[in-house]
Amino acid sequence: MTLRIIAGELKGRKLRTIPGHKTRPTADRTREAVFNILGSAVRGTHVLDVFAGTGAFGIEAVSRGAASALFIELGRDALSALTGNIQACGLSERVSVIRWDAGRNLNCLSHRAPKFDLVFLDPPYGRGLVTPALLNLHAAGCLQNGARLVVEHGAHDPFAEPGAPYPLRDRRRYGKTLVSFLDYVI
Repeated sequence: MTLRIIAGELKGRKLRTIPGHKTRPTADRTREAVFNILGSAVRGTHVLDVFAGTGAFGIEAVSRGAASALFIELGRDALSALTGNIQACGLSERVSVIRWDAGRNLNCLSHRAPKFDLVFLDPPYGRGLVTPALLNLHAAGCLQNGARLVVEHGAHDPFAEPGAPYPLRDRRRYGKTLVSFLDYVI
């Protein structure tokens, strides 16, 4: 699968992917639809890309004017692709990467400043990681009140409307993928 940056200063740039089927990159069309929904709200944001994989969501956000991005990823192959993509796009000064297990906790974010106002959460499907990751984000205290979260999950993953502090704003289906748009309201 070939991934490209869709718009912004890096438009058309190819991204490295991870060989095999262990990691499932978000299709360009789905990513484009997500960013069309977000619109100009991306500009100037501080982005957190959790379960980052290749970094396509966070890199796309920076290409579209986000002020910064922090990527969290655990897998070695994904980290290799992610760091390669960051270097190839010339983003080393504007983004950072933390190797961390977001399903266990997000203590690595407890004292980060500035707080994040846009979050992409794209855990592996079928492993029940969405709800723990949302709980871990709240516990870390790393989100700005009013932050927007984009959660990509499988249509059969156990994830209902999470409720407070994450009211569901919208949910869209793209084939076997669901994308839930949440707000963070405390």
